[in-house]
Amino acid sequence: MTHILILFFATFSAAFMATVPPGLLNMNAAKTSVEKGKKNGVIFSMGVSSMIMLQAYIAVLISKFLYRNPEVIDLLLKIAIAVFAFFAIYFFITAKRNKDQRPKEVKVSKKNSFYKGMLLAALNLLTIPYYSGLNAMWNEAGWIQFKAQDIITFVLAAGMGTFSVLYLYTFYFNKLETRTNRFSKNSNYILSALMLVLLVITVIRIFYR
Repeated sequence: MTHILILFFATFSAAFMATVPPGLLNMNAAKTSVEKGKKNGVIFSMGVSSMIMLQAYIAVLISKFLYRNPEVIDLLLKIAIAVFAFFAIYFFITAKRNKDQRPKEVKVSKKNSFYKGMLLAALNLLTIPYYSGLNAMWNEAGWIQFKAQDIITFVLAAGMGTFSVLYLYTFYFNKLETRTNRFSKNSNYILSALMLVLLVITVIRIFYR
């Protein structure tokens, strides 16, 4: 059970940190809450989290398929390096550019908040490679074994980590709004550093397999 707890905490934290910087999903969760009420903001967030869980599950299936073929394990780890390197650079550049800019908001229909959340989450094509990279790391660390309980834990943790951030934006955005730019810049630097650490660990694991 210990590895299940570690897997949940690590995945929850990774999902939480990836959702913290103000962006399309969390800003629209806040916008939905303001325009339609906090209940609809929560429903929107549930829609987003549901899609994130589906994408996390797809990422697990991709990793599981690759790990069944020993000859591509090194390739998967190299892909993980590329993914972490991309996100490290991406978050660093985002932090540099994020001065007085506000994240773009998308008009959310007065109907179907849940499906709107799912649709906007589906537009984020970086989610699957992000969780695929995490899968490679967690598997090498022995935290995920691709058993049913491990997969369920990973998927639920990804969804709950995402939902936690969106929930905070839904209920407390008005208090955070004046600090949004500073908060976004600092969190992006932290994420960039985190991706760099994961990259270094993955490289070390490749050379000491």
